[in-house]
Amino acid sequence: MTAIEPGRVVAVAGTGTMGQGIAQVALVAGHPVRLYDAVPGRAGQAAATIAGRLDRLVAKGRLDPAARDAAVARLLPAADLAELADAALVIEAVLEELSAKRELFAALEDVVADDCLLATNTSSLSVTAVAGALRLPGRLMGTHFFNPAPLLPLVEVVSGFASAPDAVTRAYETVLAWGKTPVRCADTPGFVVNRVARPFYAEALRVYEEGAADPATIDAVLRECGGFRMGPFELTDLIGQDVNEAVTRSVWESFFHDPKFTPSLAQRRLVESGRLGRKTGQGWFPYTEGAAAPLPRTEGPCEAPDAVGVHADLGPAAVLREMIEEAGVKVTRDRTPHVSDGFLALPGGTALRLTDGSSATGDPSGPCIHFDLALDYRSCTRVALAPGADADPGDLRAAVGLFQRLGKRVSVVDDVPGMIVGRTVALLIDLACDAAARGVASARDIDTAMKLGVNYPGGPGEWCDRLTAWWARSFLSALDGAYPGGRYAPSTALTRRADTEAKQGRS
Repeated sequence: MTAIEPGRVVAVAGTGTMGQGIAQVALVAGHPVRLYDAVPGRAGQAAATIAGRLDRLVAKGRLDPAARDAAVARLLPAADLAELADAALVIEAVLEELSAKRELFAALEDVVADDCLLATNTSSLSVTAVAGALRLPGRLMGTHFFNPAPLLPLVEVVSGFASAPDAVTRAYETVLAWGKTPVRCADTPGFVVNRVARPFYAEALRVYEEGAADPATIDAVLRECGGFRMGPFELTDLIGQDVNEAVTRSVWESFFHDPKFTPSLAQRRLVESGRLGRKTGQGWFPYTEGAAAPLPRTEGPCEAPDAVGVHADLGPAAVLREMIEEAGVKVTRDRTPHVSDGFLALPGGTALRLTDGSSATGDPSGPCIHFDLALDYRSCTRVALAPGADADPGDLRAAVGLFQRLGKRVSVVDDVPGMIVGRTVALLIDLACDAAARGVASARDIDTAMKLGVNYPGGPGEWCDRLTAWWARSFLSALDGAYPGGRYAPSTALTRRADTEAKQGRS
């Protein structure tokens, strides 16, 4: 079945930010668009706002004036649902309340033709539940656009339990014809992005709650070391703390309080205080006029050691050996007995080791300093270090100086298992593997969704291919030992993939 023809009417019910954005997308794609809102006059206001946005596109040279005039002529506000009778597709973008959505679609069924597709833009409610009361539930699916809809390419096309495959395919092809990148997914809590992305927020909040680092430092490490475009604290301030916390809580409750999705008490308190982020002028950071942005903790200059020892393979950080030599620091082969995994030996005898999910304190090799996982050690601009309780202070300064010699800013954080980037990436890999195994979406679509929907520097599947499932499982097993209770227990899907890698010699 092909996409809905451009000349056929697309209706949008609900004219808030998302509704306006979706209407603009359909309008620019050539459809006559009808805007409906239950509040009198609001649809007309939305039409005027959309016309203004098209004017700005013309001013920027991104839209031809004649195309703008034709689009505005196709945009009509509707005062009554009956005016949507000839729509081929109705997309709902009303309040995120199940009763409101079900009531709207029930009323629409009395108006539109039986072959009209119905779509909900819900981000957290069950598509199956939205369709549950319909006479023809097979024609309803989810089309979850991301804000701002005219700019962000991703659309999650969600199949509810009763959604007809041909209807879902037609919706998918229509969204594709609009210039978007649709991904197919099943109707599970959070769909793809809001399900898989939870660790990005949750682990940062947990590190903060443990007192290991402040929000500005955690954000800086995830940006400058992990390669993420924004840190979780600044991002939730942008989204709105109330919105982000509500999605987290909805996913957690929908999964029957699965510990992998447990909300943060610190974020709950922030919401209760009314500090919702940019929209209120204060969230994790201040946004009032003249307010200074908090700075991450960055160590002052330290002297690099003249030489370091390298014991065994450094795994995902193997390139450091080459970088250290290029920086003029002598590298010797260290032969510390009884230790099989790799580390850098500092002059005072402290091991400088890539975090493996455990704590640096109590490392079996002796005094230890952990450094965090980086997306790319060559291009990253910051590295985080976590010294164990028995690490030599002189060796900590040497470790700081070593990474500074490599051109990196250094943040020293408290000794928290898995540190910041490592635990975040390991959990993203685990949730993605689990989602793919459960049929939520294909591994390829999950990677596409995470890169386009939340601007991740890579897909979890791509990280798994590079780091290996064996690494992720070992990392999470160590975290699970440090924090018993199931939050970090490796999924069955990840475990099976790790076992397969072991048989293939990749571990």
